[in-house]
Amino acid sequence: MRPQKSNGILITVQGSNLVKSAAAFLLFIFMIFSISGAITSLNPDLRPSSESVNKAASFFSADLLYKIIGTENRAFAATMDLEEGPKLSSLLFQLSTNINLDDPRSLLGRELPSFTIFDTEILVAGEGTNYTNMPIESAPPQDVFEGKSEPPLQNVDELDEGEPGEDTAPPPQSTDGKEVVYVYFTHNTESFLPYLKGVTDPNKAFHSQINVTKIGDKLKEELEGKGIGTTIDKTDVQSRLVKKGWSYGQSYQESREVIASALGSNKDLTYLIDIHRDSRRKEQTTKVINGESYAQLAFVIGGKHQNYEKNNQLAQQLHKGLESKYPGLSRGVLLKDKSGSNGIYNQDLSENAILVEFGGVDNTFEELNRSAAALADVFSEFYWQAEEVNGSAQN
Repeated sequence: MRPQKSNGILITVQGSNLVKSAAAFLLFIFMIFSISGAITSLNPDLRPSSESVNKAASFFSADLLYKIIGTENRAFAATMDLEEGPKLSSLLFQLSTNINLDDPRSLLGRELPSFTIFDTEILVAGEGTNYTNMPIESAPPQDVFEGKSEPPLQNVDELDEGEPGEDTAPPPQSTDGKEVVYVYFTHNTESFLPYLKGVTDPNKAFHSQINVTKIGDKLKEELEGKGIGTTIDKTDVQSRLVKKGWSYGQSYQESREVIASALGSNKDLTYLIDIHRDSRRKEQTTKVINGESYAQLAFVIGGKHQNYEKNNQLAQQLHKGLESKYPGLSRGVLLKDKSGSNGIYNQDLSENAILVEFGGVDNTFEELNRSAAALADVFSEFYWQAEEVNGSAQN
């Protein structure tokens, strides 16, 4: 028999091509690691990020991951006492559509012009706080902003009288002359309708004399009465904006210069409190506690910087203290980190910086002062406890 010939395919591989392919692959791997390293070494504020991916990741809490594991391992799930989390169907719907059925703004936000300005996240909700009654800060009309139109005052006689002084014992603790709290006002002319004669429009509740700076006076008085050295900065930010030809939207840019100067001249300043007032009406900004009327407080945290978690912790501690001693006074802790808002509020300058909304356009200084005293009460307890933990409390 004659041997059968088999047809085959002969493949030749040149050694130089193999070397080139291996080198290209190694170069690709090297570039991937180099780019990843460069990105992760950047300042967090400069890193590229995806809001959609960030939102998706925020849904997956530790409890939710444990529950997912528990669906496969029943014994594991039985040992875990987990809170009820979002339903998987709702989670998938929200991730795929970016629509939160509990928040109608997610449906309307992309369709209505400038609607994203009000895109605030509730980190901790106070009594009655929801996405329909978030604090609103409206800009004044241009003539009011430039100081060309200012209404006459009313009901201000009692504001100048003050309360009769009382001999009080010195506080058991003190900062020994050190000013550790810095109170300032980015929107320093925000005022209140009960003191503006003939004004009923919340957007025109602004005045150069009777405004939120008076709340700062009361807060300083109460804090110092509890031994906490406090400085109050009444720089007229609005007038500085007008002189520079800047807009009202650049207020935080201007107040930043003021804060930075203060921090540079006094190294003891540790806590920064920016006082504002809401534009909402009285029924949404007032709480009666033990028969007395208070202007409600809301803590606003800017999330567009790396320190915001520390600021958030401070705000939540104060919120919890208010809930314990003055139930319903705090409207909660709110996060602003969207493109339609400032998102920083100069809170990147300190890990202990907060913005506090005091009441609304209809509240009186009687109500506002009660709230300032309540905040000072809770803040002082927090401050001295923190000092004790740090081992630096002074008598």
